[in-house]
Amino acid sequence: METALKNATLVLMGLAAAQAAYAADGPSFDPKRLAQDVKVLSSDAFEGRGPNTAGENKTVDYLVQQFKAAGLKPGGDLAGGKRAWTQDVPLGRFEIKGPVKLTLTEGGTSRTLAQGPDMAVRASMSGLKQVSFKNAPLVFVGYGVTAPERKWDDFKGVDLKGKLAVVLINDPDFETGQGEFGGKAMTYYGRWTYKYEEMARRGALGTIIVHESAPASYGWPTVQNSNTNVMYDVVRKEPRKSHAPMEAWIQRDLAAGIFKAAGLDFDAAKKQAQSRDFKPVELKGVSLSADYAVDTQVIKSKNVVAIREGSKQPKQVVMYSGHWDHLGVGQPDAKGDKIYNGAIDNATGIAAMLELARAYGKQPAPQRSVVFLAVTAEEKGLLGSEYYASNPLYPLASTVALINMDALGPRGPARDFNISGSAKLELLDRLVAKARQWDMRLSPDPKPEAGYFFRSDHFPFAKRGVPAISFGSGNDWADGGVAAGKAAEEAYTEKNYHQPSDEFDPAWTFTGMARDLEVLYALGSELANSTAWPNWAADSEFRAARDKSAAERK
Repeated sequence: METALKNATLVLMGLAAAQAAYAADGPSFDPKRLAQDVKVLSSDAFEGRGPNTAGENKTVDYLVQQFKAAGLKPGGDLAGGKRAWTQDVPLGRFEIKGPVKLTLTEGGTSRTLAQGPDMAVRASMSGLKQVSFKNAPLVFVGYGVTAPERKWDDFKGVDLKGKLAVVLINDPDFETGQGEFGGKAMTYYGRWTYKYEEMARRGALGTIIVHESAPASYGWPTVQNSNTNVMYDVVRKEPRKSHAPMEAWIQRDLAAGIFKAAGLDFDAAKKQAQSRDFKPVELKGVSLSADYAVDTQVIKSKNVVAIREGSKQPKQVVMYSGHWDHLGVGQPDAKGDKIYNGAIDNATGIAAMLELARAYGKQPAPQRSVVFLAVTAEEKGLLGSEYYASNPLYPLASTVALINMDALGPRGPARDFNISGSAKLELLDRLVAKARQWDMRLSPDPKPEAGYFFRSDHFPFAKRGVPAISFGSGNDWADGGVAAGKAAEEAYTEKNYHQPSDEFDPAWTFTGMARDLEVLYALGSELANSTAWPNWAADSEFRAARDKSAAERK
């Protein structure tokens, strides 16, 4: 034990020495201020920070107050030649009203399918208040991927108008672990959101995703619970371009039976879909009828935006982001607590953003502008960040990079850090190089097939080409090692994540987060005081979008 204590002390001394070496060049960050911001934002008075609630009003007011005190300027919507502190975010709210009638016809014989146990049909976000069609044909389109950079096209010119596209979840090489899509690591093409969007772009009547637990990374109960309740989306000018009238999931065994009724073997068809030679297959003799009503409303929320204006290239922007919202007031737990405080998720990320803002406010103005974006409705599906990326206040082409912060560790320092997913981009290379100065290393995503990269607020920017990462605190703690870090993460996931018990703990030291912010400040400041334009790796699915806007950066 004495030796272990000595080793731990040496590690902490090494971290302290690295921090001391940095202190001469960069600002320090105050764990006490971090603790205070988290304590306030996650208090019961903020009612779980639900969008379109009194809790939102308190949250927005607090953030504006803190940004003002930090010496920043408002960076939100333009009105009368002046910017506000916020960006209005109209959100669509969609809910199925009444029963969902689903009738499957196979070889002239019809049967009723159950909403939930058989299929999980989402409230339509296409703008339709009544989804109704009869005997729509089904077409199997493999993984539903169009990837020109990989010379991959699952559609081969087939017209999907008036048809239901049946599509597999994840990527074509998920099962084999090798191929054109990075092996086990999920690409954007494997994400269900991409599949819905691609079928909508192709004018399909609907998309039916075949659920399998391994490639989806969760079981059917998650699919059922997540897709049969109220849905939210950004308000779109042309919703049909992003959402087909029907969006649904179907149980794997039920899908296999449908294939059999059409004279096909599901497993054999899936195997064929793993080749770029795959061609869409009509499920002959099979059709689906559906009828259900959708209640559509528009609610209003806000992103909070602050800016430290650049001295030489103010129109070029380095951005820090994080979501201010949580789940609000909901079902009570066993103790009767019904306020979902969201201390770690994501009062920590917002506290980190405020501390960074204070640092930039005290330092000389950077050459490029630095924007702080606190977004709404992450818990509803990355909607605040999606809205900003669809309606940017500062052009995405001249947005140098985005650093997102979500659910950071409030305890002591770690020897490592992580990012959501396994993206390949120069921005990450720069972060890895910076972190070495603090004796920190990048720990790879332990489950890249789960697609965590696509589940955080940096993603709406990434898919439009902006170099973006979501920073996460490490698990190899200086005090306790990997065992202690992973145990804490697992305990949080099991006992506190998205539960009322995600509350502020006075025992949290925030020293690790303060150290992490030194790294994130160093990365952002370096970019803000340079002429560099980081890009994605040559084989990234986001490279083409970034390259397309290259002329706007000259």
